[in-house]
Amino acid sequence: MSALAHEKVWLERTVFNDAERKYYESKSKVQVPLALTQSSLANEVAKARQHIKNSLECMDSVATLAGAPNPEIANRLDRLEKENTSLKKTIDDLSNLIISLQVRVETLESTSKSSIEIPKPTSTTAPVTKTEDSDDGVDLFGSDDEEENEAAAKLREERLAAYNAKKAKKPVLIAKSNIILDVKPWDDETDMTAMEQAVRQITTDGLLWGAAKLVPLAYGIHKLQISCVVEDDKVSIDWLTEEIEKLEDFVQSVDIAAFNKV
Repeated sequence: MSALAHEKVWLERTVFNDAERKYYESKSKVQVPLALTQSSLANEVAKARQHIKNSLECMDSVATLAGAPNPEIANRLDRLEKENTSLKKTIDDLSNLIISLQVRVETLESTSKSSIEIPKPTSTTAPVTKTEDSDDGVDLFGSDDEEENEAAAKLREERLAAYNAKKAKKPVLIAKSNIILDVKPWDDETDMTAMEQAVRQITTDGLLWGAAKLVPLAYGIHKLQISCVVEDDKVSIDWLTEEIEKLEDFVQSVDIAAFNKV
């Protein structure tokens, strides 16, 4: 009892109650930041999850766009296919027309040859009968027969001359060919306009240059597609190809894209 007499816990109860209250308040203040820290960490995790989700959706959208066809490229391909089909049809029509013209020309030539015939001289005289006189042997009808033969020979020569003159006036068909050449440059830096001018400067008798256009190959490189008409007897295709390939500053190679008889 003497020991408890010196204790002031019961005498200063309010002081101890305040101390106990402050103790628990300080303890609760320490626990509040920990809860806030856990809440902040949860928010960060949620934000990270949302970011990953958005990234995955963006990648799906990119993959979808990559797999989807490009309408501009599809339209260009369709247009090129239509132009190719139209060009093939035009070439087939021209080939059929040329064949029909050749058949017609051959028919006309055979008809003209058969219609022009040299008539054989007809003799209107009766067979010559020679009467020989036993005394002097004189042919009484020999002079008349010679005159008629001379007249028939003269008539035949006149008709031959007329036929030869008519044949000489007939126009002679000149064999020609329509050629389309593909002239390929070295690279995409080649001046295609200068190359076309250089090709057109190749001239000779029987050579006529036609239309030209640039046709895309790959990687920005274009080839020069140019047409020409040549007379077969005057211009050789090998000679023309070699002359174009001599333009080494512009030309890498020359190919024949189409060849038709005119």
